[in-house]
Amino acid sequence: MAVREILIYPDPMLKTVCPPAEPGPDTDVVVQDLIDTMVAAGHSVGVAAPQIGVPTRVVVVDVSRSKLGKDNNHGLLTMINPEILQREGNKVMREGCMSVPEYTGNVTRAESIVVQFLDRDGRERVINAGGFEAVAIQHEIDHLDGLLFLDRVTSLKTDIFRRKR
Repeated sequence: MAVREILIYPDPMLKTVCPPAEPGPDTDVVVQDLIDTMVAAGHSVGVAAPQIGVPTRVVVVDVSRSKLGKDNNHGLLTMINPEILQREGNKVMREGCMSVPEYTGNVTRAESIVVQFLDRDGRERVINAGGFEAVAIQHEIDHLDGLLFLDRVTSLKTDIFRRKR
């Protein structure tokens, strides 16, 4: 479909709590645009609909090409109305975001999660995700709730880092 422009913080869309998506042709266009945008970025492991200016609960995640996720992943996940049902453990990991391109930050996330969602075909799925994939899913779901990784850092003085170019 189309590679879309990524909104950059402080765009107000990034702080929007998104309403549920309705599976169907319009949502499928959003899903494909998210996939195209993620792939075109080259380094992205996920993107959420509000990052491309669409206020709806849709994300895509694929950590399979990342060195951190290549050994433990579900491949390309297209998630409509994702909801985390269960969280276990805690892990601090350095996160970045296409919507906050100049910075990374240390964020505490669950080490493993159980997440329920509708796939691109409207089928309900429940998966267990761990490690980097679990972190990426939590990061993208946060976007649907108007949260950025900046909202999750413990200290803006010690946990935010300027990206090296």
